[in-house]
Amino acid sequence: QVELVETGGGSVQVGGSLRLACTPSGYRYTTYCMGWFRRAPGKEREGVATIDSDNLATYHDSVKGRFTISKDNVKNILYLEMNDLKPEDTAMYYCVGAVDYWSDCGRWSRQDPQDLGSWGQGTQVTVSS
Repeated sequence: QVELVETGGGSVQVGGSLRLACTPSGYRYTTYCMGWFRRAPGKEREGVATIDSDNLATYHDSVKGRFTISKDNVKNILYLEMNDLKPEDTAMYYCVGAVDYWSDCGRWSRQDPQDLGSWGQGTQVTVSS
């Protein structure tokens, strides 16, 4: 059974920071694309950041310069460091792992959500002003 377990969400004030972590269990494709996605109330899911096996990262324009995705390849833990948080960052954040190989993780992230691969249960991030 594949599990991707997210931790690290919470409530912070504007300008604050959080670090999300995703620990995969039973997920065998850790060399494939992995990423963080989010869904805010009333909005579509959107890709926040992706990373490939060479640690090449892509970011949504709205988080560039503020968020950093990284992966511990020994422990297979995926991280999302979030700084200078804004109210518009409030959302449920999901860790997602591809189950097929993609050479371009940015393109992978733009698939329909149901085609992306394995999803975690999500962790809530709330930013208040």
